[in-house]
Amino acid sequence: MRPQITLHHAPQSRSMRVLWLLQELGLEYQLVLQPLDKSLRDPGFLARSPAGRVPCLEINGQQIIESGAMIEYLCERFDPSGLGRAPDHPERVDWLSFVHFAETITQHAAALTQQHVILFQPEMRSPTVMKIERARLRKCYEALENHLSRDGRAYLLAGGFSAADLAVGQAVYMGTRFAPLAAYPALSAWYARLQARPGFQAALPQPGEPLLYTQELYDMPEV
Repeated sequence: MRPQITLHHAPQSRSMRVLWLLQELGLEYQLVLQPLDKSLRDPGFLARSPAGRVPCLEINGQQIIESGAMIEYLCERFDPSGLGRAPDHPERVDWLSFVHFAETITQHAAALTQQHVILFQPEMRSPTVMKIERARLRKCYEALENHLSRDGRAYLLAGGFSAADLAVGQAVYMGTRFAPLAAYPALSAWYARLQARPGFQAALPQPGEPLLYTQELYDMPEV
């Protein structure tokens, strides 16, 4: 029986990685746009996502929170030997490591998003926090650059494109708003391959959808 899937989604947020995965898996789903505002504290939404955050994924009436858990579940259920890596697969440990490394990158991008986008008053922003988080984001880029250039691989795993690339790729998508990739040739080439995928393009904000980021690059503001 075809699963009934609903994704509660805010464009350009972590839910983009789940939307991208649904596209790659070729699954049918219903998309519910959630603005990043106080509506996430509505009791009806809190019943689905207790912390009031997106993404929230519903499959046959069961709620899943946390994008990493969604990626693991969707791959295990629908494509364990393709976009996923089964528990006995030799690449399983690396697959899990990169799927969750995406959140390390995202934490730094999210901190920068708060400083550049969420805090509207210049006096509330901290140049120190911005510099530290940008440096930490670049350290993540360096780790990815070293991994990808070590043996010239096209994707994070030797076995080819997987949901690990997708998870990390979406985190890098957020990160590029604050730290460009020009100094990282292997990482830039990898990211360009991801951007060319139809699933990535389909997960981008569509015309008329609200944007979290209105600039391609946020420089250090005057404070």
